[in-house]
Amino acid sequence: MARKSAAQSTAGSAPEESNFSGSGATPEVKPLRVIKKYPNRRLYDTTTSTYVTLTEIKKLVMENQTFIVKDAKSGDDLTRSILLQIILEEESAGAPMFTEAVLGNIIRFYGHAMQGHMGAYLESNLQSLMLMQSKMGHQSQNIMSQMQDQMQKQTAQFLSAFGLKP
Repeated sequence: MARKSAAQSTAGSAPEESNFSGSGATPEVKPLRVIKKYPNRRLYDTTTSTYVTLTEIKKLVMENQTFIVKDAKSGDDLTRSILLQIILEEESAGAPMFTEAVLGNIIRFYGHAMQGHMGAYLESNLQSLMLMQSKMGHQSQNIMSQMQDQMQKQTAQFLSAFGLKP
């Protein structure tokens, strides 16, 4: 089975890869959004005909929008580079997600016989984590709903014990 690069999966080259939610449901195929990077480092969204920032591209990622970033002159795919730049900014901005030990271990896999498997391993584990997070989110909503129902029942019982109507 051929492994797809992060740029291909971000660009939504396969329908199952255009869904970042990890819900397992059949994803909706979204049109490919093209963002051009010009020599002056500005990013131009051809869909909205506006210049965008890395923050706006991060928002597209968060919203599971499919896009590709291309060099305006050469047409080269720069999506991975832009995504790595967003990660670098996030890591520098606040509480980093990756420790130095983790980053060192990732670097050590480059050129190693297992390099090709490391990306697939990380991707699989992240998808599993996102699925678990999604399920927990649904469960917490159900738990809150059940707690609210139970509280309403107990309040009604409490009020009726004193002869009051709820």
